[in-house]
Amino acid sequence: MKAIFYASSTGNTEDVANKIKDKLEDFELIDIASQGVSKISECDSLIIGTPTWGEGDLQDDWEDSFDELQEIDFSNKTVALFGLGDQENYYDEFVNAMGTMYEALKSKGANIIGFTSTQGYEYEESTAELDGKFVGLVLDEDNQPELTDERIANWISDIKTKL
Repeated sequence: MKAIFYASSTGNTEDVANKIKDKLEDFELIDIASQGVSKISECDSLIIGTPTWGEGDLQDDWEDSFDELQEIDFSNKTVALFGLGDQENYYDEFVNAMGTMYEALKSKGANIIGFTSTQGYEYEESTAELDGKFVGLVLDEDNQPELTDERIANWISDIKTKL
């Protein structure tokens, strides 16, 4: 099974998840607020999307599901991450929720793909940055919505054959 798991408070992450789904037709779309994370165990390839909430925190639905998420064995799973953040107002914890997700999944054996360039963003700090790259696709719907479609297309082009 292949699926996109996401949580969204304002609708932005849901919109992005739908755009990604449109480009990956063989993926099921799962809103964890209504369906939870249990189907992750059935997946070989998955995409996980999370906005960063507050001051670098996981979005509430991810926070509520985090213990269950950490009980899942991710070895033999290929995972791509996407995260939304606001680089202007939260420049010192930009997309930190994606960094939190990366650390949790990596520690459970996930093969994480889809790292992206940090160029084109202005921020001070991010736990989602590793060795000069973001650990997944980063989108800023508050300050750079005009770049979203192109960033998604480039990222999908990079990861599609690996999923």
